[in-house]
Amino acid sequence: MKIIPVIDVLNGVVVHAVRGQRERYAPLRSVLCSSVEPLDVAKTFEKLGFKELYVADLDAIMGGVRNLALYRQLKAELSLNFMVDAGIADVQSAGEVLNAGVLKVVIGTETLPSFEVVADSVKAFGEDRILVSLDIRSGRVLSVSNEIKSMDPVEVAKRLEGLGIRQVILLDLDRVGSECGVNLNLLRHIMAETNLEVLVGGGVRNIEDLEILRDLGVYGVLLATALHNGRVRVEDLKSRVLSCR
Repeated sequence: MKIIPVIDVLNGVVVHAVRGQRERYAPLRSVLCSSVEPLDVAKTFEKLGFKELYVADLDAIMGGVRNLALYRQLKAELSLNFMVDAGIADVQSAGEVLNAGVLKVVIGTETLPSFEVVADSVKAFGEDRILVSLDIRSGRVLSVSNEIKSMDPVEVAKRLEGLGIRQVILLDLDRVGSECGVNLNLLRHIMAETNLEVLVGGGVRNIEDLEILRDLGVYGVLLATALHNGRVRVEDLKSRVLSCR
């Protein structure tokens, strides 16, 4: 199981994301790094031995300008492979993000206007460079698309698999930064009904939660709060979860 650290960037700095309440996000406070500059935080993760990074460009997700310059800077100065959620709503935008040095572009259902965008992106860039974030709030799919948000999360996952998607992120926004535990019931249901490689974001409390997810066969976990507050230590990841690779 992969452990992938997260940086949430808003107004040029790394913030602490809590329950998707973006108007209340405050600059990051971390036991790992005193800086809130995205490059500094990313370098900290690189020094700790991580090989991948997830970047949430919250300005773009909220309808602002994508920080392509930041993506290029991360690519130029780090050896980390990174994926970016930048509020993708069309194929052209996905291409712009990928061309800025990003290994994989994340298409979040929150900003996804139709399944057609996913299908066309897979055709244009290949299944290895596209993954979809199944954004969940109050147990339902969050989307600007009436069709998508009317569907059950498992139905959406099945549809995405049929479009050629191999990896999805189960991102429970109500649980992000909350340390209230992962939605295991929904996770198990998606894994039972599809052959998707599932990454989990939101709710992880401690190393024991990660061991449970590993034993369930989860492909990867996006991790932020539990790393920054020290409840999950890198040495424990290496000895007990066996992957920050």
